[in-house]
Amino acid sequence: MIGGYRVVTLCGSTRFRDAFMEAQKCLTLEGCIVISVGLFGHSGDDEVWAEGVKEMLDDMHKRKIDMADEIFVVNVGGYVGDSTRSEINYARAAGKKVNFLEEPADPGDHHDW
Repeated sequence: MIGGYRVVTLCGSTRFRDAFMEAQKCLTLEGCIVISVGLFGHSGDDEVWAEGVKEMLDDMHKRKIDMADEIFVVNVGGYVGDSTRSEINYARAAGKKVNFLEEPADPGDHHDW
């Protein structure tokens, strides 16, 4: 926590730009400091696909998880891709709380990434 505010990093597929923005808004109104993605590669930010950029952004997102108290997974329709799954595993290994926009279809998914 910083200044009494929970710090939350958003994770999920960048195809869900609108859901990211809504989650950021809701969490901010709940009194959270929200850290999000910088680019939405699957929603038109083509700079992501330049040489070396995706790898840098993936590493940078892990550092954002390091700074957070918890992560919030924007899993519209229950979708969790490989990158998000990696971030969930990383957060759990660091002892971070993991919350989901939508409950995973398989309750075992809460622990068996």
